[in-house]
Formats: sequence, C-alpha cells, structure tokens
Amino acid sequence: MSIRRVVPDIKTNCLDDSQKFYVDFLGFDVAMDMGSVVTLVSPSNPTAQVTLIRESGSSELNPQMTIEVADVDAAHAKAVARGVRIIYALTDEPWGVRRFFVADPNGVVINIMGHHK
Repeated sequence: MSIRRVVPDIKTNCLDDSQKFYVDFLGFDVAMDMGSVVTLVSPSNPTAQVTLIRESGSSELNPQMTIEVADVDAAHAKAVARGVRIIYALTDEPWGVRRFFVADPNGVVINIMGHHK
C-alpha cells in the first residue's frame, strides 16, 4: 500500500483558538476550511498537516487520524480480505474524496482516503 501522508485529526471545542495557535504560533497555512473542519499545512512541507474538527457534542463518528493512500479501493479490498473492522463504509464524499473508516486494535478511528481521480 502506498501511503502519501498521515494527518492527525484533532477534535476541538475551540476551533478558532486552535486554528490561531497552529497558524500564528507554529506557522501553518490554512489549506481547507469547511467551517467545522480545518486542514492546516506546513508551507515548507505540504505533507506535514494537521486537521482540526469542531467538537459537536453529538455521537457523530470522527476519525482521530487520516491516512491518504494512492489507491483507496485497493486499501478497502485489503481491509475486507483481512477482516479489518470497517466502521464507515467506502463512500464518495461531496468534497472530492473517497474514503472509509477503520478501527485499529486500540479503537483508534482511522480515515483511509484518496482524492477523486
């Protein structure tokens, strides 16, 4: 499996303050802002990223980590073949990614994704 990047997904109940910390203090740039999800990227290393997710207080499933792969369909087939626990079905999202969620043996929710081709 070809891994392109790994991004921590941080849930926050203070999205604006968190964004300000990563941008003003650490020097990240805003790569994507969907209102409740903000992806920040290093200006010197575009694969060094952090995603902030607004804590909604609901039981909505949110990943703790995102792993971008070259072929999400192959990753999904491998997960199915190995009996990996898939907790969010393979889905084409309206914002341009194809993804599914798995849980690792520790219960960490991982978003396995790729961009639409």
